Amino acid sequence: MTTRAGFVALIGEPNAGKSTLLNAMVGAKVSIVTHKVQTTRARIRGVAMEGQSQIVFVDTPGIFRPRRRLDRAMVNAAWGGAADADMIVLLVEAHRGLTPGVESILEALRGREGKQQPVALAINKIDKVKSEELLGLTAKLNEAFEFTKTFMISAERGYGVQDLKEWLAGEMPEGPWLYPEDQIADLPMRMIAAEITREKLTLRLHEELPYQLTVETESWEERKDGSARIDQVIYVARDGHKGIILGKGGETIKAISKAAREELIEFLDRPVHLFLQVKVRPNWLEEAERYSEMGLDFKDSK
Repeated sequence: MTTRAGFVALIGEPNAGKSTLLNAMVGAKVSIVTHKVQTTRARIRGVAMEGQSQIVFVDTPGIFRPRRRLDRAMVNAAWGGAADADMIVLLVEAHRGLTPGVESILEALRGREGKQQPVALAINKIDKVKSEELLGLTAKLNEAFEFTKTFMISAERGYGVQDLKEWLAGEMPEGPWLYPEDQIADLPMRMIAAEITREKLTLRLHEELPYQLTVETESWEERKDGSARIDQVIYVARDGHKGIILGKGGETIKAISKAAREELIEFLDRPVHLFLQVKVRPNWLEEAERYSEMGLDFKDSK
């Protein structure tokens, strides 16, 4: 029986629904999803099986106009993920349509050099607009760029996701599978655990603070009783941020720790003891080591 395997890069503006689509395709939570933009920092790969095909999804950070060093590293990671893939899927939000951000992504796709992978269009969040608006948007986007195929989906509700998955499975190059059949992500567990805690921080904290912090798994101890002890450090840029994360009487950090621990228990399917520490590092945004912990290239961010 012929097997197929290949890489699919999901690209789009921040918050277009890439992480939600990745999680729906893989059938598990491998990419953190929050209502805040620019949540995905590293290229997280999720592995989905469809028939005899293995689709390896590269969930790239949202493409936006970078302002800081971390922003530049994220945008470079996004385009790097697209360049390495066999197929690109551009996600566009139905209710936002052809925004200046989408236009600049299309411009970059037109100007690609070297390998020209096919690009499919997935119009997401279709439940937010009327069907005649959708038809108009589809026509407009296909005039702006020659897409191989167009799909109408709602990643959150699951509409059209299976059609897209089946089509992608058929488009993958013939060849052996790249990962074991039961593997769903190639991120190290330490990194997934750090991402889960970062998601809880992002959901709990407001405004700019989530972009000023990072989480690292310092140690992971497998215990004889089958449980895991996970020690993590939350790095923040200022003393004031530390106080906000700890909260009055340590309430905020306790709530974040509890939410992250519950999700880790579900994800790992065994008991977890999670210990969080908050450390102030004024220049963490300029430290190469912090970037490599996030799976980003520090040199790419100049």
